[in-house]
Amino acid sequence: MCKHILNAQVSVRAMCCKKWFDCPECHNEVSDHPLMKSNELVLACKKCKKVFRKDPLELEESDEYCPHCDNHYVIEAKTPKMGLGVEGEDIRIENRMVKDFRIKNSNSKSIFKGDDLDHRLG
Repeated sequence: MCKHILNAQVSVRAMCCKKWFDCPECHNEVSDHPLMKSNELVLACKKCKKVFRKDPLELEESDEYCPHCDNHYVIEAKTPKMGLGVEGEDIRIENRMVKDFRIKNSNSKSIFKGDDLDHRLG
């Protein structure tokens, strides 16, 4: 699983060490040598798990699809971005996230006690 490209559709085989990586950054993190450039890309589709070769110098629009299953693997890369948010439904509709169900309602505080209520009212 690549942490650099969230929607990686293919794995790339590095010619220098003959191992499979999701992106060149993954290769650079794991290996102690630079990625060797070549005139041929060896790709493995993650949908059908089949391997195919592409020439990077002669890429066409039809080369953006897996030749075995027609999976569109050349798509815009989604890189992870930092963000802060609350997961859940609208708090006005479903407020289970706000309530703490560990606290029992039997110890609810009130200015009136049930046993001497008639004495206070007169």
